[in-house]
Amino acid sequence: MSFIAVIPARAASTRLPGKPLLDLCGKPMVVRTAEQAAQSDAVQVVVATDAPAISDAVQAHGFTALLTRADHATGTDRLAEVVTQLGLNDEAIVVNVQGDEPLIDPALINAVAACLKASPEAAIATCATPINDSETLFNPNAVKVVCTHDSKALYFSRAPIPWARDALADGQRRLAPGIPALHHIGLYAYKVSFLKQFPGLPVGPLETFESLEQLRALENGYAITVLITDGYPAAGVDTQADLDRVRGIFANRL
Repeated sequence: MSFIAVIPARAASTRLPGKPLLDLCGKPMVVRTAEQAAQSDAVQVVVATDAPAISDAVQAHGFTALLTRADHATGTDRLAEVVTQLGLNDEAIVVNVQGDEPLIDPALINAVAACLKASPEAAIATCATPINDSETLFNPNAVKVVCTHDSKALYFSRAPIPWARDALADGQRRLAPGIPALHHIGLYAYKVSFLKQFPGLPVGPLETFESLEQLRALENGYAITVLITDGYPAAGVDTQADLDRVRGIFANRL
C-alpha cells in the first residue's frame, strides 16, 4: 500500500505565534514532524504552507514544501489544493499529519492509511481511543465520536456522547461503567477523490455549531471509518507548557 503524508503548516497561531518554526533542539517543529512522518511507509512527505519562511526552512532540511493560498478556511481545504498541485489520481490516499505533532507515531500514520485502504466504502479514515475518565468526557476541547458496529462514525461532538441517562440522572459528572465513549484523535487519511470535492461541499449547521470540519463529510453523506487504538498518542504542541515538555523530550534524546 502506498500513500502520501501531507503536513499543513500555517504561519498564524494565536497561542504560539510562529509555531511551525519554533525551535526543538536545533530544528523547527515542522521539520521534526516531517522527520517522524518520513519514518512511516509514506512514499512522499510534503509540507503545505502559506509562508515562504516555512517553505524555505523545510527545504533547507531536505523535505518537499508546497506554497499554498493563505485564505484556506481549514487544513482540509489546504490539502485539496495540494492534491491538485501534485496531480494525484482519485484513488490515491493522503494522510494529514498536523504540523504541531513532532512526536507522532509513524506506526499510527501507517495504521490509519491501512484502515482507509481496507474500507473502500469510506472517504476518510481517522482514529479514536476509549475514554477512561470523566474529565475528558465532559471537556469540550476533547472531541468525542460515536460509531456503528462496524466502526463507521455516526457523529462527532464536543459534548459528552453517548449520554448515560441513568448514570447521570443526579446531575453528577461521572463516567458510566462500560460506556463506549471514544476520544477522537485528529489524524486523518483521505481519498484524493474526496479532497477534490471538499472545498465545494456546503457547510452545514452541525459543522457550524460544533466547529468541527469532519462533520461536513458526514452532513454530505460521506462515510468515515474509525480505527480504535489502545491508548493515547503523544500529545501535540498547543501551549507554551506543551512546547517546554516536548523540548525536554528531544533534549533527553540527544
